Amino acid sequence: MCLERQPVKSRILNSVGYDDSTKILEIEFHNRLVYQYLGVPPKIYADLMRSEEIGKYFSEKIRPKFQTKALAAK
Repeated sequence: MCLERQPVKSRILNSVGYDDSTKILEIEFHNRLVYQYLGVPPKIYADLMRSEEIGKYFSEKIRPKFQTKALAAK
């Protein structure tokens, strides 16, 4: 399952998608690798998208705290 992502301004992240029903956050990095973060509450996603420093927010609040699944590169 691949989510629809929207581009973001970040030094490390290229695009971000979120599925509210499954609570899956999908992150595409500038190196084109895509990861899904499982069980991410809607508030965390909303805070990420509102963050002034989206890469820093991701690195501090999401990467170390949620289970990750790598998607196969296309």
